Amino acid sequence: MADAEMLWIDKVIDELERQPCCGYQITTQPATEPTALAAMVLAARGKPRAAERAAQWLADSQADNGSLGVRQGAETPCWPTSLATLAWLAIDPRRYEKQIKAAIDWTLSTQGKPIEPTEDLGHNTQLIAWPWIDGTHSWVEPTALHVLALKAAGYSSHSRTREAITLLIDRQLASGGCNYGNTEVLGQVLLPHVQPTGLAMLALAGEADDARRIENSLAYLTHSLSAKTTTASLCWGLLGLSAHDRLPPDADLWLESAYGRTIRRDRSPYKMALLALASTAKKGVL
Repeated sequence: MADAEMLWIDKVIDELERQPCCGYQITTQPATEPTALAAMVLAARGKPRAAERAAQWLADSQADNGSLGVRQGAETPCWPTSLATLAWLAIDPRRYEKQIKAAIDWTLSTQGKPIEPTEDLGHNTQLIAWPWIDGTHSWVEPTALHVLALKAAGYSSHSRTREAITLLIDRQLASGGCNYGNTEVLGQVLLPHVQPTGLAMLALAGEADDARRIENSLAYLTHSLSAKTTTASLCWGLLGLSAHDRLPPDADLWLESAYGRTIRRDRSPYKMALLALASTAKKGVL
């Protein structure tokens, strides 16, 4: 990596180290997702003290039932529980064993709501995984995040994980990529989006797919990413490709370009953490 590229990532790490418990914007209160992402990045980049601060903030945010809301004091939605689990596993599985177990127990007890089969929807509505909000249908992104957490915690063969893998493959469009949860509505095939596709590919690393939907989605990501891709989509897209050893040769340049836009626009800690995470993709942080 060139010196200029090292410079931008070093600046990101310095900012996250100074404020590891961070929010979506500089002026907003800490939130679970950006803090968990920062914790993983800091652990991977050899900043254990700052990573521990973030991990402890997450532990302090955990509810009695094992879940974590989007921020401290928020009882729902609790999809960020998956990211907190990944952060604790990355930092110190033994120290946070109690928190990890409680989070996994909550995850396995929570599920999306199946929908009666209908010709109006093109996906298998009976498959059960995870929703954004309790009591609603299972969607791609929260399912992918929970699958990542369960796999990291050693639950790859669990029946819930296996059904979720089936769901993620089922939600891929035949031509490649996936929407946020549907494939076809009222006879209209939906358009793919980069961010959910990247997350799905990350969760589906190492999985078999005779229908080649995974391969088609990897091809979609490869042709969709560029220096102009928005930051979150770029980062998740690159993480998804990296999980399948398909990281584009210009990935570092694209991330540097996204960093420049982030600095000029809002200096979002969330985007900074994502950029750092994507830049660490080859190290297998996720």
